[in-house]
Amino acid sequence: MNEPAFRIGTFSADVTVPLDHRCMGVLPTKTKFVKDPLEARGFVLLGAEKPIVVVAVDWCEIRNGAYDQWREAVASAAGTSRERVLVTSLHQHDAPVVDAGAAKLLRDVGLPNELYDEAFHAEVLQRVSAAVKDALSKAVPVTHVGTGQGKVEKLASNRRVVREDGRVTFGRGSRSGGDAFMSAAPEGQIDPFVKTISFWNEKTPIAALSVYSIHPMSTYGEGLISADFVGLARRLRQHDLPDVMQIYASGCSGDTTAGKYNDGSDAARHKMTQRLYQGMKQAWETSKTTPLTKMQFRSTPLRLEFYEHGNLEPAKLQATLNDAERRAEDRILAAMGLSSHQRVAADQPIDFPCVDFGAAQLLLFPGESFVGYQLMAQQMRADSFVVSMGYGECWTGYVPLNSSFGDGFHDSWLWVPPGSENRMQQAIQKVLLP
Repeated sequence: MNEPAFRIGTFSADVTVPLDHRCMGVLPTKTKFVKDPLEARGFVLLGAEKPIVVVAVDWCEIRNGAYDQWREAVASAAGTSRERVLVTSLHQHDAPVVDAGAAKLLRDVGLPNELYDEAFHAEVLQRVSAAVKDALSKAVPVTHVGTGQGKVEKLASNRRVVREDGRVTFGRGSRSGGDAFMSAAPEGQIDPFVKTISFWNEKTPIAALSVYSIHPMSTYGEGLISADFVGLARRLRQHDLPDVMQIYASGCSGDTTAGKYNDGSDAARHKMTQRLYQGMKQAWETSKTTPLTKMQFRSTPLRLEFYEHGNLEPAKLQATLNDAERRAEDRILAAMGLSSHQRVAADQPIDFPCVDFGAAQLLLFPGESFVGYQLMAQQMRADSFVVSMGYGECWTGYVPLNSSFGDGFHDSWLWVPPGSENRMQQAIQKVLLP
């Protein structure tokens, strides 16, 4: 009997942050209490030349040198190259932002471990690497790939809202549902579908990766550690299918939030969990499987520029970092900006990958890419099933569309300039339409 062409191993590891740890890089309230754990969940695919690894982490963002550290640690464990390791953060806000370059800059001005606990980070990398090695030893044949989608009702909405006087605002954040105007405004541009790619050994399902475009917070800023409604929905699906590894990743979610429907209450969180869960359940129940006869990896270097203007001019960032009179949060944000500027100046591009399963393509976008990019990718391959994960290399912060810049979008979490859409579009085309 022939050996199976492809194999898959699944893994998970606890990545719960310690107490008194910084959240989202710059939130003033540090972690106080663990409501539920944070996890890294993923799979290793074998048979497509070198192994391919996908890992989704219940953290806010993984940036710059830390992104390299994650990919290199996992690649070493899996016996592959770092380009073939797709690390995505879910982007819960009461969770870490890690950036090795920023951490060094902060150490140099007397703020060690202020952005994140570096010893804890190293321990997590060891934990995840061990889980990956264990997954390799338990890999099983994968013969079929499944694809399905489910419509999620009354959950996502766009940040962009037009005021009564015609002014455009991007002010609909995750908890804007308590504002009557924000709640009444239309949903705006979203992708209403959760998409699920699943992997099967003949008739036996092994793993399911579900992706949906939304900021994954019902509430944040109080130091309460939680995988939030996306993690809770994932756990409900895991309870439904205990033998099928459930992995969730955020789609291109820079401008999508629960802001139309969420007021930050516990009741709203429960509703949001159930709505996403029902969409994931529908995506699974409507999935169709096809034989897995190809598994190709493609990647192209994506060079986005650093938005060097105003307070992001390197000299101003350095001055803020050096100023002991400034708030720690301001100095951290300056260090993050400098770290990103250094990365771009060193001409280290973003790896923009695609895993092609024949019946489906899996993309990983940088940072807080706007939902328009995942819709763009779907339109480019309308003949196929395109799944777009966001929050890969996160130094970019928001990656708006040209139209968003035209509407006046600006934010302190924005490190790429107008015109980035053109480079993004070219990268999508290169990996989707080789």
